[in-house]
Amino acid sequence: MLAGFFFLLLTDDESSKRSCSYRDLLKHLNLTKNELHTMTLPVRNHLSTMHIQLAVLLYAILDVVKKDQKFVSCIRIFMSWKDEYIHWDPQDFCGIETMSISSELIWKPDVIVKEMTDQGKAPPSPYLILRNNSEVVFKKYMVVVSTCRMHVYKFPFDIQSCNLTFRSAMHLDKAIKFEIMFDSSTTTEWSHESIQTQSEWLFINMTVTDITVRNKSYVIYTISMKRRSLLYIVNFLLPILFFLCLDLASFLVSDSGGEKLGFKVTVLLAVTVMQLILNEILPSSSDRTPLIAIYCIGMFGLMLLSLLETIVVMYLMEKDSESQDNDADRDQSLRKDCGDKESKVSFHSCFREVKKLHCACICDVSPGEAPSERLSLAKEGSSSQLTEKCCESEKLSDELVEAMKTLSLLLSSRKKEKKTGYWTRMTKTINKVFFIFYIIAASVFLVCMFIMWSTPEKNSAYNSENCHDCHAAGRPTLV
Repeated sequence: MLAGFFFLLLTDDESSKRSCSYRDLLKHLNLTKNELHTMTLPVRNHLSTMHIQLAVLLYAILDVVKKDQKFVSCIRIFMSWKDEYIHWDPQDFCGIETMSISSELIWKPDVIVKEMTDQGKAPPSPYLILRNNSEVVFKKYMVVVSTCRMHVYKFPFDIQSCNLTFRSAMHLDKAIKFEIMFDSSTTTEWSHESIQTQSEWLFINMTVTDITVRNKSYVIYTISMKRRSLLYIVNFLLPILFFLCLDLASFLVSDSGGEKLGFKVTVLLAVTVMQLILNEILPSSSDRTPLIAIYCIGMFGLMLLSLLETIVVMYLMEKDSESQDNDADRDQSLRKDCGDKESKVSFHSCFREVKKLHCACICDVSPGEAPSERLSLAKEGSSSQLTEKCCESEKLSDELVEAMKTLSLLLSSRKKEKKTGYWTRMTKTINKVFFIFYIIAASVFLVCMFIMWSTPEKNSAYNSENCHDCHAAGRPTLV
């Protein structure tokens, strides 16, 4: 009993003599006064290589500036390395195995992002973690504004891939060698769980590769993301398709007035406004013409052909109306001339008939009779006959004139129908043929655009097989 009491006293005395505070550990490691820990690589031999474990997780997709081809992202960086000057025995410090200290007290890797063009606003990480086995763990957030080459050929159904290349600013691979902490599947899974916002994009996956170029070690993180296209479909693609439907409906409008022409011009101007909006969205440095630009140009071309067809039809109808006015004026003048000529002809024919009758009466005198006798008889007996014959000749001439008038009117009306109905029938035929051609051309064009948009690109950075290749088994934990 007494021996046990003395043993407890001895153990308490030993524990009181040992250091159990973090400050005592800092004094032991000489981190409070020694500035050499922040000046050079923490290796005991200059020929040895420091291996830095690197992991990057996507925290947020803040913005993708298509016009300037910039990618703004928020990432979490995890780095782990060995500091050969930092180590202790946990038993000497009451079992302390890890400790958090200020990140300004020891050396840190000079890691930079190769594509970064601007340092975003992110709170600095003031602390890092030390382990008793010389391991140092450093975690921080970064807002990276980096360059990213945009492939907008299939806009707004495009998939973009942006690289974040991490390397040392000064050291070669003989001094610092970057290694991958997590593989692509684990990185993708962690990013899916930690991501907070994606803007108009849908995060797909992250691929990790490490390379060495010109004696420098690189770790490349490729972020693949898909654009949410619903907003562009509702606000851009469908309105242009509705304009095409309105242009098709304009074929029901009469060609006689100018309303149809004004309506088509208005629809064409609306498509032009949509093209101006598209020019503000897409970058001007694209290698290939985007499909959405081809879509707008195709719709514009179809509506332009429709407008030209309307102009041609109205020109032909105007030409037909002019020919009708000219024929009406010509017929009116011909009727006046014909009436004068007919009256003159009837008068001269009647005069000639009377003259013939008088001649016949005079020439009918016999040689034995005196002309005066025959003349008196003729005067008495032929006056009534002359009157009857003259009346009959007048009736015949009137019937003949009426028949000629009717025949001339029929001929002129038939000619007039042939002349005035030709261009009208031609415009109706042109409208029917062009309407059928318009529907077929628009249908074929829209089907081709749908096929081209739905066909995946051969050089697409997105690998659908790796999209859901995330395995939770054996996933390491982040401290």
